[in-house]
Amino acid sequence: MHGSRLHGRRLATGTRRGLAALAAAGSLLTVLTSATPAAAGTASTPVAGAKVVCSSKKPGLAPALSHDIADALHGRQSASALAFYDRRTGTRCAFKPGTHFDSASVVKVTVLGALLRQVEEAHRKLTPHEVKLTTAMITKSDNDATNALWHQIGPAGVQRFLDLAGMRDTVPGSGASWGLTQVTAADQLTLMQLLTTDGAVLGPASRGYALDLMHRVAPDQRWGVPAGAPSTATVHVKNGWLPRDTGGWRINSVGTFTGHGHDYGMAVLSTGNATMDYGVATIEGAARVIHRDLQR
Repeated sequence: MHGSRLHGRRLATGTRRGLAALAAAGSLLTVLTSATPAAAGTASTPVAGAKVVCSSKKPGLAPALSHDIADALHGRQSASALAFYDRRTGTRCAFKPGTHFDSASVVKVTVLGALLRQVEEAHRKLTPHEVKLTTAMITKSDNDATNALWHQIGPAGVQRFLDLAGMRDTVPGSGASWGLTQVTAADQLTLMQLLTTDGAVLGPASRGYALDLMHRVAPDQRWGVPAGAPSTATVHVKNGWLPRDTGGWRINSVGTFTGHGHDYGMAVLSTGNATMDYGVATIEGAARVIHRDLQR
């Protein structure tokens, strides 16, 4: 199996590989309280055998988000997970944040982060060839570029970045199967926060480079979490879509929203979609209510 057959363009696959354990690694409370003041209000709404749990410093926002996200996900014929933060209002929401999903191409942001970390540790700049590969990988979701970088970075380099970033529940795909990396909504949100926060894992130049590429994603790939985003927000997004022989389409979307007072991010993952469009609709339904409630 070759990574170039996994995802990026709408390619069918015959991929068969044992999935990583699907047990959720971490509770909703851990996700919600790790960066939320104890005084924040909380609310939860049941949906699909689980709960959308939200916490916020802004009065009334947690129950509104919890109810509206659950309503958006209710009745969808696929499995999904969601994680969200907003620094301005001290808000966090989570729905099945520790459940594992095939990454498809959202893993390309992790690949980029791992490369940038290696470059920083080597005290050098990206080569022109690396600039070409990373640009194609993120803005066009190019699989060949991802194959090259995945091989260059190597398993140890990818794992080192995951460890430094605190993405403890992410399991890299074996061999060339980067698109079968097992990811969680919580870890993907951790990555979005890392890219928008001063820290020791990536310097300002590296974070700015990654966000710029995510801002320049091709127009036909700007679906997903940007749906309903305010016109004043600068959108940084990366999507993934992967059809498999069993379990339907894997459709994922992660992004951050900055500028003009906006400082939030979200990750929505899904599997078992009958079509790509169905998965996109699930993600966009949840994203729209989040953007809407934040602007109220």
